[in-house]
Parts: sequence; C-alpha cells; structure tokens
Amino acid sequence: MDIAARCPQSELMDQPDLAPIEHRQALAGLRRINLFSRTVPAVWGRLETIAQRRRLHRLRVLDVASGGGDFALGLAQRAAERGYDVHVTGCDISPLAVAVAEDRRRQLAISGARFVVSDVLNDTLSDEYDIVTCTLFMHHLTRTQAVALLRRAASIARHAVLVDDLLRSRTGYLLAQVGCRLLTRSPIVHYDGPVSVRSAFTCDEFRDLADEAGLHDASMKRHWPQRFLFSWERRK
Repeated sequence: MDIAARCPQSELMDQPDLAPIEHRQALAGLRRINLFSRTVPAVWGRLETIAQRRRLHRLRVLDVASGGGDFALGLAQRAAERGYDVHVTGCDISPLAVAVAEDRRRQLAISGARFVVSDVLNDTLSDEYDIVTCTLFMHHLTRTQAVALLRRAASIARHAVLVDDLLRSRTGYLLAQVGCRLLTRSPIVHYDGPVSVRSAFTCDEFRDLADEAGLHDASMKRHWPQRFLFSWERRK
C-alpha cells in the first residue's frame, strides 16, 4: 500500500443515510478502540501540564466533533479525579452521536460534561473556553477545512488547543487493518479504520497546516499507536 501521499476518502460513518443500528454499533466499536489507544491519558498529561503552569483550577473545555463522547467523558472523569473543577462541552454534527454520548454520561453519572449538536465548520462558536480539544477528526477534513478549524479553535481558546489524531504511516495502516477487526465486529469500523489512516496527515504536514492557520511555536509529539498530539498555547 502506497501511503506516501495523502488519499482522502469518504468514510461510511460520515454518510447521512447510515442506519442508526449500524451507527450505534460503530460507536460502540470505536469506544473499545479508544480505550485501547489510551488517547485520554495522552492528552490529559499535556492538558494538566498546561493547567499547572498557568495555575488553572477551573477548566472549561470544548471537545470538537466529540462523536459518542468517549474522549470528553474520559477527560471529565480524569480531571475530577485530579481535583479540578472541570466542565467539558462536547459538540458533534450527528444528533445520534450526541444522544449516545448523553446516554453514556447519564450511565456513568458524570456531572462535569454535556453534549450539543453543532456543525463546527459552519456554526457560530461564540463562547470562550480555556482549552479546545479535537481528537480523531482532522483526518476527515480537507486541508482548507483543517486550517479553518484550527483558526476557529484558537480564536475561542483562552489558553490552548490540543489536537490528537492518526499518523499516516505504513505501520499505522497495518495496525488499523488488524486492530479494528480484533476490537470490534462492526463492518463500518473495519472499513473506516484503514481509510482513516490513508486520509491522515503526517507530523510535517500538520505543522504546515498549523503555521498557515497562525498557530506558531506549537509542539508535536508522537504516541502509541501511531498517533500525534499537537499542542498550541496562547502567549500570556
């Protein structure tokens, strides 16, 4: 498989006519993959470092394209356990994904989170947040859309923008092929996983996007399994 160049493709999860039962099955499969990938610990470590350095004890976080709410809920739990007064707002264009996230929030009795339906590429995001996060969404976007989203995120983030996403690599592609089949029986995830990797950015490509969006002097860190964590902080 030649993955030297980015090859964006439509994913089944993005189709508006996807049957609700298949959508829910796919979201459940992604929940297991997210746990295996340990995205919450990777992002939380960076977020807490920023909070400690800036002496932030109360945190308002916006999680962009929150899907089934796995990351947003995990982040709210981790922050509360560490003694932070946190409120995480997850937004997603899919009403079904938001409903699934809210159901999960009630099951887990998490008070520091809420979920709303919103198209982050087109709707007005008027509130300000301490930190804006975005996980596993940038690879869905065109270059122009990704730059626009980074600009919007930076405009409403008082302190930082954190983006965690797939790395386009041969190893990542193989892991997606194998891992998606081991961790879920959803045919949607089986197809979308490898497609996502082919649509993903490399670290250098994402740095270029950030520079174009005006998010300079950001840090990039690779982590398991073939992902990157992008971190940009507003200057004090």
